[in-house]
Amino acid sequence: MERYDLAVIGGGTAGLVSAAVSAGIGAKTALVEQHRLGGECLWTGCVPSKALIRSASVLHALRHAADYGLEADGGRADFAGVMERVHAIIARIEPHDSPERFRGMGVDVIQGRARFLSPEQAEVDGRRVHAKRWILATGSRTAIPPVPGLEDVGYLTHETLWELRALPESLLVIGAGPIGLEMAQAFSRLGSRVTVADSAGQVLPREDPEIAAILRRQLEREGITLHLGATISRIRVEDGAKVATLAFPAGETEVRAADILVATGRRPNVEEMGLDVLGVEAAQDGIVVDPSLRTSASNVWAAGDVVGPYRFTHVADYQARIAAPNALFPLRRKVDYRVVPWCTYTEPEVARVGLAEAEARERWGGRAGVFRYSHDSLDRALCDGEPEGLTKIVLDPKGRIAGAHVVGPRAGETIHEAVLAVRHRLKLSDLSGMIHVYPTYPESLKRTADAYLRARYSGGLARRAAGLAVRWFV
Repeated sequence: MERYDLAVIGGGTAGLVSAAVSAGIGAKTALVEQHRLGGECLWTGCVPSKALIRSASVLHALRHAADYGLEADGGRADFAGVMERVHAIIARIEPHDSPERFRGMGVDVIQGRARFLSPEQAEVDGRRVHAKRWILATGSRTAIPPVPGLEDVGYLTHETLWELRALPESLLVIGAGPIGLEMAQAFSRLGSRVTVADSAGQVLPREDPEIAAILRRQLEREGITLHLGATISRIRVEDGAKVATLAFPAGETEVRAADILVATGRRPNVEEMGLDVLGVEAAQDGIVVDPSLRTSASNVWAAGDVVGPYRFTHVADYQARIAAPNALFPLRRKVDYRVVPWCTYTEPEVARVGLAEAEARERWGGRAGVFRYSHDSLDRALCDGEPEGLTKIVLDPKGRIAGAHVVGPRAGETIHEAVLAVRHRLKLSDLSGMIHVYPTYPESLKRTADAYLRARYSGGLARRAAGLAVRWFV
């Protein structure tokens, strides 16, 4: 029987980082994975989706070449070729997460499904593994809604759509969250006729409504049909098409599609591990942990999607860097979710960190500050032909940046300046005083700060005092 200081269950981002940290500080470490290392991010999530989005974006640009004074034939999608490129990129990145690489770090990589026999022992396909400490990083999967007929007609998820080699003529996307909208726009640009349905009243329900509305207009301009505030009551097959009945307060309508993509959230993988043997508590949203990521079992920690509350690769990485040292040393760090950024990779991108306006108003009422800068005055956006965007910054009563929201090209890069500002409780005037490279999209943060300073100092007592000072000293 192998004995380890720490054994990690799950070879996605949280598991890989946990194992690397553990081995790096000298602990004897095992990493158990039942399928393949790399997890959802490499095989079915971040990597393939961004590769597909890029191909769709290039095709979209070709079709709009005339907007930039260029001649092009309009472009045509070779969907099989696009998917070949997607899988080639996965293959290029896969060595970063390979068993060979982790064995080279000193990690004992064990292939198979783990089931706990006792708090310190698990069986992996007949092999006994003994560890003093455990980290559970078993990830999540698509949460399938209980729609009558859905299982009968068949559907795609973001895990299975990468098996496609022919573009669906039409596609119904169930879910207007990040995965649903990213894939809806990509498939639409590649040539599918796309409809999106969601029970929420806006796209990207977790985003600021003002920001989400800009993305909605772009999606509709590109020909995507959005049915918001709709519940799907049933699905059937008729004349070779999949027909979904959508129920609205005012009545019903039907949507016909060649295929259906389900993008309705995630469900943690907690089944069939023997958590009861460990004494680990699991709820509907995932394994229950304390702020140090320790579970209800004294020798077990958890990280990544199986924990939540934010199911992003960068959060899984962050949690793993806390869970592994906490499992091995008595001094315990706590997670801090006050400053968690994220980005939806549609065009335009939508990025966020911190509080939304509604959250700030609820917390501070009229003492919260909100300042905006429209990208139709941003020089870089005008040069790129991308004038419809918005940067929105939320302030606490002391003028410190409590949240930031950006919709526009490269929003995922722009937001990091705001992440630093929120983390270190900077004031908006601090951003205005920074020298920004010109012309760039992050200048929108500086311009928003300038708007704040003008509002604060261009009128009333401040303006009169400045006027007196000028007359006195000049």
